[in-house]
Amino acid sequence: MALTGIQILKMLPKTNCGECGIPTCLAFGMKVAAGQMEIGACPYVSDEVKETIGEASAPPIRTIKIGAGDASFSAGGETCLFRHEKRFENPTGIGVLVTSDMTSAEVDGRIERFNTLRYERVGVLMKADVIAVKDSKNDAASFTALVRKMLDGATDAKLVLMSDNAKTLAEAAAICGTRKPLLYGATTASAQNMAAVAKEAACPLAIKGANLDDTVAVAETLIAAGIKDLVIDTGARTLRAVFEDNVVARRAAVTKKFKPLGFPTITFPCEMTDDLLMEAMISSVLIAKYAGIIILSDLQGDVLFPLFLERLNLFTDPQRPMVVKEDVYPVNGPDENSPILVTCNFSLTYFIVSGEIEGSKVPSWLLIKDTEGLSVLTAWAAGKFGADLIAQFIKKSGILDKVKHRELIIPGYLATIKGELEEELPDWTITIGPREAGHLPAFLKEWKPAA
Repeated sequence: MALTGIQILKMLPKTNCGECGIPTCLAFGMKVAAGQMEIGACPYVSDEVKETIGEASAPPIRTIKIGAGDASFSAGGETCLFRHEKRFENPTGIGVLVTSDMTSAEVDGRIERFNTLRYERVGVLMKADVIAVKDSKNDAASFTALVRKMLDGATDAKLVLMSDNAKTLAEAAAICGTRKPLLYGATTASAQNMAAVAKEAACPLAIKGANLDDTVAVAETLIAAGIKDLVIDTGARTLRAVFEDNVVARRAAVTKKFKPLGFPTITFPCEMTDDLLMEAMISSVLIAKYAGIIILSDLQGDVLFPLFLERLNLFTDPQRPMVVKEDVYPVNGPDENSPILVTCNFSLTYFIVSGEIEGSKVPSWLLIKDTEGLSVLTAWAAGKFGADLIAQFIKKSGILDKVKHRELIIPGYLATIKGELEEELPDWTITIGPREAGHLPAFLKEWKPAA
C-alpha cells in the first residue's frame, strides 16, 4: 500500500536542510508520495528506510530495465488501467525474432532492417527496440554465435535471450556483459535453475507460463527465490487469449495489488499467425492493451510505421502538451537578409513548419513563441498569441541583432492582427504568410525584403 506524505515524513531526518533541492522535509515527503521524487534524493535516510519507502511507493507494475545506462529500455512502471486516468509510462517495446536455425541471409536482413527502419516525428525517433534471439536448435554453440552476431551487428538493440537450457542462457548472458539481456524463460520445472542464472548474471528473467494460473505459480516461486525483476508470458498464442490475459493481469496488479502479476508482459504475435499484416493487427491491439514487449517475425516499414504512430499517441501524456522551447531557430543557415517567420510552440506545428522551410532550401529565421502548447488559432483565441505578446517576444528574442531588415511573416490564420501588430511594431513591415504550411516553400522562394 502506498505511503502518504506524512508517513514518509516520519521516516525522514526532519532537518529541513534543503540538500535534496526541496526546502522542507514535509514538502519532500509529499513529492515522494506523489511519485515526483525518489527517496534516494535525501542524503541522510538509511538504506532500510530507502528500501521500505521504495517498496511501498513502487508502481503496481514493476519497472523492468533491459540493457544498461542510456542504452537501456524500460517496460512496466504502470499505475492505471486507462490512459485518461493519468498516463501510460513506458512505451511498448517492439522487437523482432531471430532464431539459430535461420540462414545467415535471413539473420542479416533482420539486422539491417532493425538498423535502418527509423523515423523521426515531432522530434521523437521511432525505431524498433528489441531483438529476441531464440535457441531453436537447442545447441549452445550456434546460439552463442548468434548472440555475438547480434551484439556486433545491432549495437543499440536490447536483447531477449530465449533458451530452455539454463546453462546455455548463462553462457550467452556472460557474452552480453553490460548489455544486460532479458532471459527467457522460466517454467515450473526450470524455475530454480533459471533463478540462479538470473541472479548470477544480474539480469531480468521472463516467465514462460503454460496459462495464467501456471504463470502465477512460477512467479510466486521466483519471488520467493529473491527474483524481483520479472517479465511474464502467460503462454497465450491467440489474440483473444492474450488480450484477456493482459487485461486480467493489469487489473489484478492495479486494482488488487496482486504482486505475482505485477510485472510487464512479453507477447509473441510472431507465433500467432504466419501473416505479417495479421501480426501488425494483433500488435496494434496489444500495444493498446498492456503489452510490455511485442515480438514480430520480421520488420517491414509498412507494418512498423503505423505501430510506431499508435505507440507514440498512446504513450504521450494527455495532461502535458507537446511543446518546443521558445527561441529563435535558424533553418538552412540564415544570414542578416533572411526572412523571419513566427509561429506557436505546439510541437506538431513547429516540426511541420520547420520541415517545410527546410524543404524550401531558403535560409530562414523561425521564431517560436511560447503559447503553452496551443496551436495558432487556439492560442490566439486564448489570448496567448496576440499582437502585444508577439511584439514583446520579437523585441526580447535577439532577432534584431541577427538581421538588417524589419519584416515579419505571420501565419495566414492571424491576418486579422496585422494592423494591431503594425501598431506594436511601427518600424516593421508585417507580411501575411500562407494559411497552410505546405505552401511555404513557394512563398519563401518568392519573398524579398521590403524596399
